[in-house]
Amino acid sequence: MNKIEIIKDKILSFYQKPGFYDTPIEGFRVSRRNETTELKKCFYKPLVVLIIEGSKQTIFGNYKYTCSKGQYMACSVDIPLMSRIKTATKENPYLGLVLELDSYIISQLIAQTNTKELEYDKNSACFMGADADKDLINAFIRLVELLEQTEDKQRILAPMIIKEIHYLLLTGPLKSLIMAANTKGNQYNRIKDAISLLKENYKEKINMDKLARSLNLSPSTFYKYFKKVTTVSPLQYQKQLKLYEAQRLMLSGQHNAESASYLVGYKSPTQFNREYKKLFKNPPKKDIASLILSNE
Repeated sequence: MNKIEIIKDKILSFYQKPGFYDTPIEGFRVSRRNETTELKKCFYKPLVVLIIEGSKQTIFGNYKYTCSKGQYMACSVDIPLMSRIKTATKENPYLGLVLELDSYIISQLIAQTNTKELEYDKNSACFMGADADKDLINAFIRLVELLEQTEDKQRILAPMIIKEIHYLLLTGPLKSLIMAANTKGNQYNRIKDAISLLKENYKEKINMDKLARSLNLSPSTFYKYFKKVTTVSPLQYQKQLKLYEAQRLMLSGQHNAESASYLVGYKSPTQFNREYKKLFKNPPKKDIASLILSNE
């Protein structure tokens, strides 16, 4: 039995129904789908997804990626994109392992690793896919195996395995993607800092020219690189942050469209409904009902 099949059997025994599961290990989740899905808009955090079975298609700007069994995709900044489960059946469900990337761990590893080993392309894309080698697969196997261990073992061993996975990513075929976003001083990293500021203040009206200057970038350079990294303008990005947060609030079941719109900074529910429909193609109530149904 090859390594991928070992993980597959364990996941199928742990998670017997379709769903997107949090695990006891912080930042580590498991996705199982028994059927294909339509393209839908979503917001990715910095993460890596290892495909164990089936395939997933992701569209980011003009780039279209399809990752299948034994491959992985990584994202180095928070970006809006579209994705769908492309291959999945009840007999052979889509299975994906999702691990959030930790910029602090990456910064530590960059400082500790031979710089020659970490040469990278500063103009790398922030979302890419690649084949997973045996070391990366073995590390994920050990992370999955921890799910059946005691809480003490998970607490002590998981951070070590997660750090190993970060190192393997940092020295693997997608190292440029990881390095460019986490090396201080380059324009890519400055856009990542801008994204952090927008996330922290997404409800507020922000002077984007002033934000650019705070990052030691001219406004024209800032707008150019921001769109290159995220595929949208800073204002569009901030608007999408608001709308995705409103969607999350409504999915929690504790807010309707009106209360969610006020919480994310809209003064007019009518404007919120209009912009929500423009982004998600359906008004809030219909969109949320559809999302709940698709997750059952």
